[in-house]
Amino acid sequence: MKNEFILKAKENLKAAELLFENGLYNASANRSYYAALHAAVAALAAIGIKSEPISHKTTQANFSAELIQRRKVYPSRLKSYLTDLQEIRNDADYRLMQTSGKVALRQLKKADEFLTQILKEVEHVQL
Repeated sequence: MKNEFILKAKENLKAAELLFENGLYNASANRSYYAALHAAVAALAAIGIKSEPISHKTTQANFSAELIQRRKVYPSRLKSYLTDLQEIRNDADYRLMQTSGKVALRQLKKADEFLTQILKEVEHVQL
């Protein structure tokens, strides 16, 4: 499960980059969030916490509680990343307003940082 969701996270981040480069900011914001969500699922799977089906709320809560607060695997600044990324994704998907290039770029950078932090920890973990 860990490896499959790392692949999904990487694919979504690449898609977010391509969408951003082509001015498709709403879609880029969406894929940025899913890159981070899938990275969080992989990080949780790496410590034996599997969630099927995936719940956004449960994944966010478990990532924060288990990997930031309890085990201190990741820096506390990442605590709000998933909820922040989801809020922008929700705006991009469900509101009339368009996501600006500035917001989409911020979204992309957060997702990249989130995934990079997770890859440092989980790529060497074997389950």
